Amino acid sequence: MTHIAPVPTMGVPDTPTPTTSKINGATALSSAGEASTSRASASTVYDLSHPLTNGAVPTFHWSHPSYCANCVSSVAKGDVSNVHAITIGTHTGTHIDAPYHFFTDGATVDKLDLSLLTAAPAVVVDVRRKEAHGRITWEDLRPYEGRMGKGVAVLLCTGWSKNWNQPHYSDHPFLDPDAARKLIEIGVRVVGVDAMSPDEVREGTGDALETHKAILGNGGVIVENLVGLERILEDGVDRKDLRVSILPLSLTDCDGSPVRAVAWVEGV
Repeated sequence: MTHIAPVPTMGVPDTPTPTTSKINGATALSSAGEASTSRASASTVYDLSHPLTNGAVPTFHWSHPSYCANCVSSVAKGDVSNVHAITIGTHTGTHIDAPYHFFTDGATVDKLDLSLLTAAPAVVVDVRRKEAHGRITWEDLRPYEGRMGKGVAVLLCTGWSKNWNQPHYSDHPFLDPDAARKLIEIGVRVVGVDAMSPDEVREGTGDALETHKAILGNGGVIVENLVGLERILEDGVDRKDLRVSILPLSLTDCDGSPVRAVAWVEGV
């Protein structure tokens, strides 16, 4: 498996323009993880998904479809409505891996337990000090152990999302398989990362998949290509009652799905 190359940007800027909006009275941060104020309010909704933009969505492997949205009906051209045709893969952009991704007897994405993915308690683990291809061990996770457990989503903040669609995006830190097994042992079933994979990716060797197997092989799920986790840490809300929703499409008999992942502080 070769080194991951980005899709040409086709004029898309490297850094998205920060935007904010209101969702049911709460401030929603753009996927760039930025807001107009230095600290977020308790009602802030954190958008943890990369935008899907033509020519600006990297793929893990040449066999994975490249994202494309093509307008097939346009009001501006006299049609009654605006409609797009979309080419997308089950592992496009910010997405979830179901156990079936690697195990023929594993749960498909339409059969996942949504209670684990809807308003789930979450812990953001700060491992931004790790360098390229740095190993994330259980010693890095141990300080957070008291907040981990059954039903808790563990989100690894490597800071690597800043390299989205860059040639070295696949050089991210990775989760040691033994650390992944320890997470499973203490009841964690949702592991997310702001990088291409929780496994190490090396040019010429691809993804060794041991961390994938440790999680998916024990009924867990993996969320890849998250963005904006840094903002949660910077706003100091990571130690509060943080919740996350990571909902896939109900794709019958499929191995994964793009998601819109969001986080917020509960009970305010």
